Amino acid sequence: MKFVAFERTLQGTGASRRLRNASKVPGIVYGAGEPAMIELDHNALFFALKKEAFHSSILEMELKGKTEQVLLRDYQMHAFRPIVMHVDFQRIDASTRITKKVPLHFVNEENSPAVKTDKCLVNHVVTDLLIQCLAAQLPEFIEVDLSNLQKGQSLHVDDVKLPAGSKIVTHGKKNPVIVSVSVQAAEEEAAAAPVVVAAPAAAPNKGKKDEKQNKK
Repeated sequence: MKFVAFERTLQGTGASRRLRNASKVPGIVYGAGEPAMIELDHNALFFALKKEAFHSSILEMELKGKTEQVLLRDYQMHAFRPIVMHVDFQRIDASTRITKKVPLHFVNEENSPAVKTDKCLVNHVVTDLLIQCLAAQLPEFIEVDLSNLQKGQSLHVDDVKLPAGSKIVTHGKKNPVIVSVSVQAAEEEAAAAPVVVAAPAAAPNKGKKDEKQNKK
């Protein structure tokens, strides 16, 4: 994805406020040289932030007629209004080793035996993974094929096929679950429902009937 940034000469709270009033967003680009103060068109940035690729892929930033490769590193939103307050980018090149969250795309869930045959529910425990790789090898997303998912089965981090040279960062957790399968509630309730045995009908009271006949 490509976007256009402009050099920002004025700094400080007052200057940033004037930029926002003019529908601009103050930002910074750091790494591989001196930090650069930039400004971007607010609406263009706001809609770009709604796209998954803007968060997880290498971006081409045009600044002063020169194109640089950058990654989105951070952005701040207004507390309750749909306004981007600030944005941070990092310069990268093909040899830069980065750590970045990459979204997971789950495919073929509806064709798995767990869903198609056993009518189970598939739970996406996580929707992205933190990976380390060279910037040139950063995937836009990681595809997870669920076509062989079975009832009672779980998929773990070790089951994910990564691009060459990539490594998942789990912060000490050993092979965490990314997908689990559970039986639907209606099926569970039916299996757990107690069996009700009908009580035998009460026998007629013959004693009282004989007593009435004797009185006659």
